[in-house]
Amino acid sequence: MAILAKAFGYGAALLAMGSVLFTVLFATRAEASVLRLARHLAVGAAIVGLAVLALRFGIRAARISGMGFKGATDPMMLGFVWDSPLGTAAVWRAVGELAILAILLTRVGQWIALAGSVAIAISFAQVGHSLGEPRELLSVLLVVHLLTVAFWVGALLPLHKAALTPTGADLLHRFGNVAAYGVAALIVSGVALAWLLSGSLAALFGTAYGLGLLVKVVIVSALLGIAALNKLRFVPALRADKRGATIVLRWSISIEMLAVVLILLATATLTSVTTPPINL
Repeated sequence: MAILAKAFGYGAALLAMGSVLFTVLFATRAEASVLRLARHLAVGAAIVGLAVLALRFGIRAARISGMGFKGATDPMMLGFVWDSPLGTAAVWRAVGELAILAILLTRVGQWIALAGSVAIAISFAQVGHSLGEPRELLSVLLVVHLLTVAFWVGALLPLHKAALTPTGADLLHRFGNVAAYGVAALIVSGVALAWLLSGSLAALFGTAYGLGLLVKVVIVSALLGIAALNKLRFVPALRADKRGATIVLRWSISIEMLAVVLILLATATLTSVTTPPINL
């Protein structure tokens, strides 16, 4: 339950942040229906995130007490959780997810929501493996990593819809150009985090954390390969109005969504049952 709740929490946070980033970056390039979908996704994910956050508090209280459901509702146990790093992270995340609801307001709302997205990213630096040393560098790398991942995750459903619109090919082309910079930031921050948390190349193959991380890397590599196909082959085919291009591209984006789900599960498992070698 803890792993599944964490995976849902990760997914909701990434979708909320990413949908906001997509809305801000493509506010003048995407059709109204696509932007409306992105805003609704941001709000829905933020609400789900708040619910999962409350659920995770109960699960953590149950785990540390060993009393099952009774421990999940025990005020003293919940107080212990609140006083832990999870409590600090929860404040940042709750504030961020509430701020994202402002995306439904007028133009200023998207900037409030954008600030909320940054707050959610910062919340992840308040708990977990990023609490190791060097703390400041790990936190910055994690925030950059999460925002770039979120941008990708939050764009998938809007782009899936955009493929059916008259201007969708141009939007997908533009997204590919912007995403290229995001992929670079994703790789650099990811490699740096892996190195700092593992401590050595040997630790990647000789510890449970390292092996779990390698599984995640394999899935991410497959995801990057699909994205490259989209940019170099499928999107150009859509722009050239080739027969069947829309169907193929939408299937490709659907496979990306499945890969994201697998990555979330792998990440939740990795951060729940293993410890980075530097913290052993």
